[in-house]
Amino acid sequence: MSKTLTRRLVQLYAGLALYGASSALLVVAGLGLEPWGVLHQGLAERTGISIGVVSIIVGAIVLLLWIPLRQRPGLGTVSNVFAVGIAMDGTLAVVPEAHGPVARAGLMAAGIVLNGVATGLYISARFGPGPRDGLMTGLHGRTGWSIRLVRTAIEIAVVVTGFLLGGSLGAGTVLYALAIGPLAQVFLRVFAIPGEGAPAAGTSASRRSILRR
Repeated sequence: MSKTLTRRLVQLYAGLALYGASSALLVVAGLGLEPWGVLHQGLAERTGISIGVVSIIVGAIVLLLWIPLRQRPGLGTVSNVFAVGIAMDGTLAVVPEAHGPVARAGLMAAGIVLNGVATGLYISARFGPGPRDGLMTGLHGRTGWSIRLVRTAIEIAVVVTGFLLGGSLGAGTVLYALAIGPLAQVFLRVFAIPGEGAPAAGTSASRRSILRR
């Protein structure tokens, strides 16, 4: 196995694990989640299933929607479905409940920043987009609508549905939306693999346009 491939695999799984952990920090902070997190939390509240397992189930369902969209999953796509949810539940099991506004705000900020780091890590590995990203790029390809329009329509539907189910909206949701794009752009450059060029156009474009998770 080449050093480059080894690094790509390490970045992929480190990024996915960190993504799940960062999402868990937003849950513990209790100040609002990222759009898909709102849906996952709402479904978890209604079903009694852990939010990590809900994330896995939703990811698998979304991946099935790739079939009529003729999207091709990669190693990163399939790994995303399982690794993020497992890391989220694992982090929630060890991170104590936050008390007081300072602690909660600190966890929220850490969650958002680490989410940006995670995004840079796993996208730069270039093993394929996450299932939710692929859904958006697939709809873009099939409908001809802009990525921005598809992203907005789906995320509004996800947030509204999640909120109605009991998911958490708040300052964290707004700050995430504002900060994650610039953070992802910075860390995509930081973790770019020398000699490999930029991440695949479809993958990086979808994540930057969605962050967008």
